[in-house]
Amino acid sequence: MANLTLNQGAQTLDTMLGSTLARKAAIAVGGSLFLAALSQIAIGWPVPTTLQTLAVILIGLTCGFRLAMATVGLYLIEGALGLPVFAQFKSLMPLGPSAGYLVGFFFQAAIIGYLVDRGFARGFIGAAIAVVIGEVVMFSCGVAWLSTFMGQPTLVENLSAAFTVGVVPFIAIDLVKAALAIVIARGALSGIAHLVRG
Repeated sequence: MANLTLNQGAQTLDTMLGSTLARKAAIAVGGSLFLAALSQIAIGWPVPTTLQTLAVILIGLTCGFRLAMATVGLYLIEGALGLPVFAQFKSLMPLGPSAGYLVGFFFQAAIIGYLVDRGFARGFIGAAIAVVIGEVVMFSCGVAWLSTFMGQPTLVENLSAAFTVGVVPFIAIDLVKAALAIVIARGALSGIAHLVRG
């Protein structure tokens, strides 16, 4: 029997548990609720940050490309419909300075899931590279949107100001969350694989 762990790169909740559309839908709904719950937990000092990125990384690492997109996409739809699923129980309306990060979460999960599906994220190093790529994309989306709120005279100054307030304070804590997510994902997929082999 093949080893169903993250090291294999192609084993995900989708391949192990999502054998039917109903199961895929259940995983996506559960994942969106998980993401909503972790969005309300703030950590860090002096600049607090939520566990949203931890949840998004976990979704990408465990769900794979299509299911990760469906899960985070559903989360964004829930917020767009006015449900209080985002940080501090907010919805997407009206669009605020953090909206770019929310869009970035979708691409972050999709990219990580895509790399996982193709076996790129084998072992901790490969998974870490996949996660860092996803983080860069997520922060880029966030900074691009946040820069429109900076009120500086030039585009470069707006982007620089957005990077200073929207990326720099969170680099260290996001690296910790990324490492934790990788460890959790590997353990979770390994445990589920053992249950599936039963």
